[in-house]
Amino acid sequence: MKTDILFALLLITALAAIIPIFAKSLEKFGIPIVVYEILAGMIIGGSGLNMIEPSPTLEFLAEFGFAFLMFLSGLELDIKSLNPRRTFSNQEKTWTQALPIGIMIFMGTIITAFLASLLFAPEGTTSSPILFGLILSTTSLGVVVPVLKERELTGNRFGQYILVASSIADFATLLLLTTVIAILQRGFTFDLLLIPILLVIFIMVARFSMRASHGGKLQETLNNISSTTSQIHIRGAFAVLFAWVVLAEAFGVEVILGAFLAGAIAGMINGGDDQSEREKLDAIGYGFFIPIFFIMVGVQFNLQAVFKTTQGLNLLVWLVVVALLVKLIPALFLKLKFTWRQTLGGGMLLSSRLSLIIAASAIALDMELISQTVNSDIILLAILTCTISPFLFNRIYPREEETIRRGIIVVGQDQLAEYLIERLQTGQEPLIAICPNQERIQTFNKLGAQIIDGCEDLQDALIKANAGQARVLLDLTSSSDETLEVCRLGREEFDIPLIVSRIAEIELIPYLRERGVKVVQPELATAMALEGAIRFPTAFEVMAHETADIEVSEIIVTNPQNTAIPLGKIQLPGDVLILSLKRDGSIIIPHGDTTLQLSDQLGLIGNRSSINDVAAMFNQ
Repeated sequence: MKTDILFALLLITALAAIIPIFAKSLEKFGIPIVVYEILAGMIIGGSGLNMIEPSPTLEFLAEFGFAFLMFLSGLELDIKSLNPRRTFSNQEKTWTQALPIGIMIFMGTIITAFLASLLFAPEGTTSSPILFGLILSTTSLGVVVPVLKERELTGNRFGQYILVASSIADFATLLLLTTVIAILQRGFTFDLLLIPILLVIFIMVARFSMRASHGGKLQETLNNISSTTSQIHIRGAFAVLFAWVVLAEAFGVEVILGAFLAGAIAGMINGGDDQSEREKLDAIGYGFFIPIFFIMVGVQFNLQAVFKTTQGLNLLVWLVVVALLVKLIPALFLKLKFTWRQTLGGGMLLSSRLSLIIAASAIALDMELISQTVNSDIILLAILTCTISPFLFNRIYPREEETIRRGIIVVGQDQLAEYLIERLQTGQEPLIAICPNQERIQTFNKLGAQIIDGCEDLQDALIKANAGQARVLLDLTSSSDETLEVCRLGREEFDIPLIVSRIAEIELIPYLRERGVKVVQPELATAMALEGAIRFPTAFEVMAHETADIEVSEIIVTNPQNTAIPLGKIQLPGDVLILSLKRDGSIIIPHGDTTLQLSDQLGLIGNRSSINDVAAMFNQ
């Protein structure tokens, strides 16, 4: 390997290591790290110090970095979220669900972008309005997902609608780009049939992979050796990536589509459950290959092409305006379900563009469909939109009030509901019961519980029960239709964080779990309770509240005064012990040097009054 290539890699990897530290100091501006990487490449490249010259080795690493980025984008694609059957009941209008609205937003974006591209064509900006319109239609799923995660919106209704819309935009735009490029390069030939054939192969492989991943000796063997030096899941992910890249190349399809499909397959195999494997892939990609791609984008960026003429600057201004409008106008379909501020915020977030628009522009440049000036303007457009869009979204989208949700709502009318109401009333949170049976209301009143009755429907009852502020919704209804409606309202209308449902119909369990509902199946719960009573009798007595004045409880840390302090230095009142700590979905066994963070969930054991004191201590 030549010395200049080694020096170039040294410089690029050094920048890749320094940039995150620099970005951390400026995180208040919310600018993605990739923007800093592109700017760093511009400084050391042809637009700046000219310290690096493009070479075949660097170009290969950059291309593989982009393929790996598309692979990771495919991992983000939630195929299940695009399933129109994923709904709790048929009472919600089909065309206002996430998938139809996502499709309407995408179709509106395509039409608006194509009409806008026709305005650019007479100015000589592009010789292919269709391809230029698709370039303007792109959305960066890699920008949308982190922003939603930061605002903790991925689990609520608005976040799911935006995720579906951005997933459709990412996948469908990539597919259309591949088709249009093939037509422009080879015309309307039988080679175009290779694209649907590739998709058929994708569907077949995906269905087979999902079935194979749900059990069997092969899966058991893979799990057993996954943590050894073989790292079989990581090796398998790379094998899948290269297989689909080679397959796409053989079919004459853009490599980025093959990489994206490979990521989607890998995501379906593990179902998104194995976060450790995903973290390893993120570490490999974002730790080495992907920074090379973005830094090389900056190295090859031609800043002089933009600023040497007023035409380049004027074009950039118009591109930014059009890029926002082609997303904001179709996003008005969100108004069917959300407020104006949510709608405008969602449209602004969907207008963020990054990796796909840069790749599509590079392809158009290679095909001589756009000029170097236009390509440079599009790169600047990507930098601006992925910087401005998240910033404006955070300013437009209404922030939820910093209030702690409290309260338990029980919906049911049988003896189990009566029993649980009696027990749950001994806790710290207010409890409200919704009982459709007038005959049972008198029994519930004797327990001292607040009862909601006399309502026209369940939604009205939940409103009167202040469901918008409740922390828990316990569904004990008897029919499947009632269960689905209770869970749908709790999740989609009131965003209740914890929904627990008793369900007898096994076939409904997957649908409820996909919506984040904690499902309790009576026969299975009984078996687990009997096993607990046999194997752990003392613990079972405590959990069953059969030990006098000893209680197991859970609280959420909301008081910043008790964070960043080792647990060993925190004096807990009374005889309370911290059994467990849940953070970001992971269970941590606490030790004396463990420090707490806001939103940590603590499992406590002790007498009731002491637990109340601890709750007051850790809650604002």
